[in-house]
Amino acid sequence: MKSLPEKTIERLSVYRRTLLNCLAEGKEYIYSHEIANLHNITAVQVRRDIMLIGYSTTLKKGYNVRALIELIGDILDSPRGLNVAVVGIGNLGRAITAYFRGKRSRLQIVAAFDTDPEKINRVISGVKCYSMNDLQQIINEKQIPVAILTVPPDYAAKVSEALVYSGIKGILNYTSVPVNVPSDVVLENYDMITSLEKVAYYVKQKLGDNSKVSYEE
Repeated sequence: MKSLPEKTIERLSVYRRTLLNCLAEGKEYIYSHEIANLHNITAVQVRRDIMLIGYSTTLKKGYNVRALIELIGDILDSPRGLNVAVVGIGNLGRAITAYFRGKRSRLQIVAAFDTDPEKINRVISGVKCYSMNDLQQIINEKQIPVAILTVPPDYAAKVSEALVYSGIKGILNYTSVPVNVPSDVVLENYDMITSLEKVAYYVKQKLGDNSKVSYEE
């Protein structure tokens, strides 16, 4: 299969989460317009995405939920599974680790790293925390190709360099600063402030609030 567009990959992940919920509720079949309504997109977009991964149906009752989940899993997941590390196990790192545990069988957070002596060698949110001094050793031992970066912004560049040097091939950057990596390393920058400002902008448009904010001395 050819490489899929980035936005399609994102939507497939969201579709799978929705389909898993539907399956848990006992729903066996689903129409494209039902998926579309749940995600505020068009049914045409849903059908286009699903056609791109080679799924089609002639059933009048829609897509088979279980079969579609399995196919999306074949597309998104590594057959052998991938191990993940969280680097920086502060409040955000803990929350991400706790939230993600058990969500995907082929994507497991297996280690955390920090510089705080109070955290090192402890199990935090179900994952053992190691010293940053042992970064390369643990990444090699546990065969970890993916890292979630949740360190303070001032340390983001230095830590990302250490991750690349240690063999990491993909970084999800949750810090508020962008980082640079070699072209053979996959990088996803996620900025919560930018995302929130985007939502706030569209809310402002809907409210018709174009007035300027005044600040009192």
